[in-house]
Amino acid sequence: MKIAVLEKMSLGFDVDISYFEEFGEVIYYDNTSIDQIPERIADVDIIIANKAPLNENTLQGAKNLKLICETATGYNNVDLLYCEKNGIRVTNVVGYSTPIVAQHTFAMALYLLEKLPAYDTYVKSGEYEKSPLFTCFEPYFTELAGKTWGIIGLGNIGRKVAEIAKVFGCRVIFYSASGKNDTTDFERVDFDTLLAESDVLSLHCPLTDRTEKIMNAEAFAKMKNTAILINVARGPVVDEQALYDALTTGQIAAAGLDVLVKEPIAADNPLAKIQDSTKLIITPHMAWGSHEARSRCAREVYLNIKSYLAGEKRNVVI
Repeated sequence: MKIAVLEKMSLGFDVDISYFEEFGEVIYYDNTSIDQIPERIADVDIIIANKAPLNENTLQGAKNLKLICETATGYNNVDLLYCEKNGIRVTNVVGYSTPIVAQHTFAMALYLLEKLPAYDTYVKSGEYEKSPLFTCFEPYFTELAGKTWGIIGLGNIGRKVAEIAKVFGCRVIFYSASGKNDTTDFERVDFDTLLAESDVLSLHCPLTDRTEKIMNAEAFAKMKNTAILINVARGPVVDEQALYDALTTGQIAAAGLDVLVKEPIAADNPLAKIQDSTKLIITPHMAWGSHEARSRCAREVYLNIKSYLAGEKRNVVI
């Protein structure tokens, strides 16, 4: 078998994936642009990819291609209809990032809730050493205990966040954008109730027609002016201009984002203008990327290939 790893950088150079070589010849590329894809996959049997566009234009010359392995849960970079018509199996990986995305959700929420940037600056600027008092509690901050934590997307990650929020003493409510989640483990509410009652609202939903720009100007207008928004789902579920307006006018208190509509961040993204880290923190789509999570992800791809070669089905998208 001949295998092309198109975006090794997306797994990091600290993760050893040499075990793929037990399946045959492996060619590693740090990254692959759209115009490089056809040449790099022309004679391969298996593609391992993350964001590279794999559609009719890029795949049609790959006559030996049998399997596409996504190093992610999402697969919207792959033309599933083309693959199905041409007998190409597509697999993904699931559940590998749940612990770290949940952890990052709370890291951002607590960073904003406790206004930690302001206190860090207070000490490092030398102001604390001049203080006549041993403590400082301005700007004022509050506790998670007793607050309402709202969730959109109660899948593996959303459920983990709900469990942790409950340990912190939060009331947990969720909204099912698909309308299909009937769990009774947590309180299900309608969208308007979610917006009106959430002190912290975290997004863990897939990007669909129902969720694209679900957080828009109308939604922000219904939220508490003390509320914090956390988005670790997909960038387009938030209307970025509307969020900028909500933050700068005080409709909501703060936001933490790990995902954006365009990644890396576009120079003209209005959110880039907000330099106050007590109001907005943006991380570069790294919530999923702990060493452990990336190691699990790569190992899941290995097992997907192994299962395919054994004639079994594992994490099959199509």
